Amino acid sequence: MTDRAHRLPLVFILITLALDAVGIGLILPVMPELIRDVEGVNVSDAAVWGGILMTCFAVMQFICGPLIGNLSDRFGRRPVLLISLATMALDYVVMALAGSIWLLLAARIVGGVTASTQSTASAFIADISRPEQKAARFGLVGASFGVGFVIGPLIGGFLGELGPRAPFWAAAALAAANLVFGYFVLPETVTDRIRRPFDWRRANPLGAFRAMGDLPGVRPLLLLFFLYEFAMFIYPAIWAYFTQYRFGWSPGTIGISLAMFGVGVAAVQGGLIRVILRVLGERNTVWYGLGYNFAAFVAIALIENGTAVLVLTPMIALGAVVTPALLAIMSKAAGDNQQGELQGTVSSLRSVAMIVSPLVMTQIFYAFSQPAAPVTMPGAPFVLSAAVMVVCGMVFAARPRARRPA
Repeated sequence: MTDRAHRLPLVFILITLALDAVGIGLILPVMPELIRDVEGVNVSDAAVWGGILMTCFAVMQFICGPLIGNLSDRFGRRPVLLISLATMALDYVVMALAGSIWLLLAARIVGGVTASTQSTASAFIADISRPEQKAARFGLVGASFGVGFVIGPLIGGFLGELGPRAPFWAAAALAAANLVFGYFVLPETVTDRIRRPFDWRRANPLGAFRAMGDLPGVRPLLLLFFLYEFAMFIYPAIWAYFTQYRFGWSPGTIGISLAMFGVGVAAVQGGLIRVILRVLGERNTVWYGLGYNFAAFVAIALIENGTAVLVLTPMIALGAVVTPALLAIMSKAAGDNQQGELQGTVSSLRSVAMIVSPLVMTQIFYAFSQPAAPVTMPGAPFVLSAAVMVVCGMVFAARPRARRPA
């Protein structure tokens, strides 16, 4: 196929990736109200269930990412992507109609499976791209996710003003429309030449952790990376519950604040990071980011004025420089023949942080915000994240200086 013929399939893939991110961000502003509507509980109890739902979603993504990718190698990209979209649309309908927390839980489990298509979508892009096109087109993958994470909270917040179930109907309609579009424009790219049998060993999501034993020079940095991701995931895990409890924010305001944070992160990691790295260097950029995030977490925990927090939200993203700088340091410490192992381990550690963080953060929020709490402090999860930044600094300072491998 020519580049012109690939244009519509590529648009479909990018929309699909954006919808995956939209599906994550869309439910954040309305989840407190939806759980309270279903269970009849207060915000503190709703946060506990919200953490469970988010963790189940992350667990399924972690487990099914390699599985879905391997299925697409065996049965083709087209059926895997179209079936996932169809299931996603039905899953949103179920969430819109759910009358019990258990049905919501089942829907989030299924949603985690259907959102595990990034590996398949990336494989499709690789199938249709010439070698010199791949870098630029893979860059579009990250851009699509970024757009989705900004649009999702906005849609969820504004439609949430109509009711906690309205965003799910909109998401179902978007997924269904993209399914119809893909049915007509998406070709199959897996031919008999590249098709390979399905192998359970290749679908093992824990396989990447085996590489940690082969990366002695970066193991302390991998620990730092996990702790940092754990602390930073506080925003999607607890933000909606915290701001509703403390400031009385509506879903619309929560959606706007999350979108502002997403835009800020995109601006920092997409452009400002280059300036910061050029001025400070990689090592000092990590120190700056840890210090800035510590101050931001403490400020959020203590400030009681909702307007002030909303104004400060985009500025919080100025600390989102640690991950790029840390990845660069680890990449230089690893050997040239270890780069794939390193990235696989980093991806797995991020997934585990996304699994653990919601459970811990929501339980702490519940402990310090429920009516029977001995001390009322809804910002306690942010205090924990600030403390984790201190631990990250200790790990970074104590790490041995690894030489660049030959």
